[in-house]
Amino acid sequence: MSEYAEHDLDAAGVGLVEKRLFTFAQDEPMPLESGAVIGPVTLAYETYGALNPDGSNAVLVCHALTGDSHAAGVYSGSDPKPGWWEVMIGPGKGIDTNQYFVICSNVLGGCMGSTGPASVDPATGQPYGPDFPVLTIGDMVRAQKALLDHLGVKRLLAAVGGSMGGMQVLEWAARYPDRLVSAIALATAPRHSALQIAFHEVARQAIVADPDWNGGRYYSCCKPAHGLAVARMIGHITYLSDEAMRHKFGRGLQDRADFSFSFDADFQVESYLRYQGRKFVERFDANSFLYITRAADYFDLGATHGSGSLTKAFSRGKARFLVVSFSSDWLYPTYQSRELVQALKRAGKDVSFCEIEAHWGHDAFLLDSPRLAGLISGHLERTSRDLARGIL
Repeated sequence: MSEYAEHDLDAAGVGLVEKRLFTFAQDEPMPLESGAVIGPVTLAYETYGALNPDGSNAVLVCHALTGDSHAAGVYSGSDPKPGWWEVMIGPGKGIDTNQYFVICSNVLGGCMGSTGPASVDPATGQPYGPDFPVLTIGDMVRAQKALLDHLGVKRLLAAVGGSMGGMQVLEWAARYPDRLVSAIALATAPRHSALQIAFHEVARQAIVADPDWNGGRYYSCCKPAHGLAVARMIGHITYLSDEAMRHKFGRGLQDRADFSFSFDADFQVESYLRYQGRKFVERFDANSFLYITRAADYFDLGATHGSGSLTKAFSRGKARFLVVSFSSDWLYPTYQSRELVQALKRAGKDVSFCEIEAHWGHDAFLLDSPRLAGLISGHLERTSRDLARGIL
């Protein structure tokens, strides 16, 4: 299969897809912002649609905290679960794969095929574990740039992402302004608040307090399943709104008519959180969770690229922006998006902003939303049209 082979399409989505691996930094290690180096580096990625002859239709999708490269489609006909943004990516959808060449990679530090703490350290022949270097969002984006160079993508029509994915989008705009025509930042922030850092820290402490964490060297024995499950439970609470919780669970009991008068999962919400925790342990690495949350907490766009000024961080480049927040998102509240928009306006950028009325909290950007799909498709169409006219 060629590098840009178009995947089979059907009415429902992109159809069958393939996870691919790109390895670089074999001869010369990749320098990191911490001062450490790492190499070789492998990124897992998927592509949907086809790159057009002039290379002007590439869209980079950046995943959130515990996402991966599998953004759309299925791996086989019997695959029960499509990619995490199946509602948005595909023929005729918000990011139309009949028009755009879509790329999504698992971040550096991840555990879904990309180099991370669970990967083998070539110097020792053992998993990196706690010897893996601490990363930044900037390091993740620099690795993505190496992938795009490999794919022959010289300039992105757009980078799009929500939550930590939105941070990567903002980093792209500040770090590589000449490689980006437009940026779509959803439910995100230019830096974490104390509240956001606090939730991450509680989740990290749940992991490191698990005796099976063993200082991060657990790969030959028992993984810290309980601590990682609790970390995920904490996360799920922050992803939903109070209204979503009331609508979904209320005070409903789980498979019983009355209280058990024990510490079993009496309430439906308790059962839901425990199930989400168990399911997460099956697919995610505890050390990756530690490293990725730390990278998100370190992110501060103004400090890194603007000497403390968010406006200055956007001073280079001509990219246009679409910023979207959600009314019930208390984890990444609208005031953070407004701060971003104000900085972009002061920098003289073309920026559109919308707060979408949604009841489902932070997770709203991942759910089926005709309003969000319309905003994204409209932005991409306008940007593509203006690019063809030479306006951008």
